Amino acid sequence: MKNNRLLLDMGPLVIFFAAYKFAGIFWATGLFMGATVLALGLGWFSEKRLRIMPVITLVLVLFFGGLTLYFKDSTFIKMKPTAIYLLFALALGGGAAFGQYYLKVVFDGAFHMPDAVWRVLTWRWAGFFVALAILNEVIWRNFSESAWVNFKVFGLLPLTFGFAFANMPLMLKYIHEEKSEDAG
Repeated sequence: MKNNRLLLDMGPLVIFFAAYKFAGIFWATGLFMGATVLALGLGWFSEKRLRIMPVITLVLVLFFGGLTLYFKDSTFIKMKPTAIYLLFALALGGGAAFGQYYLKVVFDGAFHMPDAVWRVLTWRWAGFFVALAILNEVIWRNFSESAWVNFKVFGLLPLTFGFAFANMPLMLKYIHEEKSEDAG
């Protein structure tokens, strides 16, 4: 199921990139919107639940993608990552300010850590999302559309994985080891 989740999460981005290369930003945006709807539907069908981050992403993809297509202006789709990252930063930082650590929900019980560790991790991710929002703005405003698409597809994911990897030492000692059902 984890492999399916990765495919559903990454599929729309791959479709966006391929469509951009063959047909341009507007076709890529439309296909990205459709692929995101399809991915959320398939995710719901396979998991029998909707995860909050893909739902939020879908709403923003449809909103900014719709504006892009309606006005025939790619500025809107370029602003979408900024909006998503700032929304995630605000949700994480706002929750942490009130003692709510939403990363616990995202990690779905894989890590059992004290609130002090969740607090540190949450603020780190909130800061990282603000940095990504700023970086997205710098790239789309100062570089070509093609450079922005390449950054969106090939830059953001490695940066995110790198940041997650950099936080692993903090989390490793708290990994929840599930007992195998076969163990007797």
